[in-house]
Amino acid sequence: MLSELELRSIIEGSFLPKRCECTKAEDASLTIKVYDDRDRDRVDLEVKGINADKLDSSRAICNLITGLREDLKHTHAPVLQRVGARGYY
Repeated sequence: MLSELELRSIIEGSFLPKRCECTKAEDASLTIKVYDDRDRDRVDLEVKGINADKLDSSRAICNLITGLREDLKHTHAPVLQRVGARGYY
């Protein structure tokens, strides 16, 4: 199992050059925010309640990142918020 720091680094680095912030809540769930390219304070995507325990393999992490990228690509609203809505969350 990866450490929290390693997991954050992988997730945040996968969205470069966009700014991405991955935080862990007290209940051990993750929140991921991906920010706009031009307005670095505007959140393009925010996902809360990701079960970090399910990210126990490179495939699970890849599926999460792929799903988030798809959500980001299809987002036209200022902020898309999901709370554990898909299987990879």
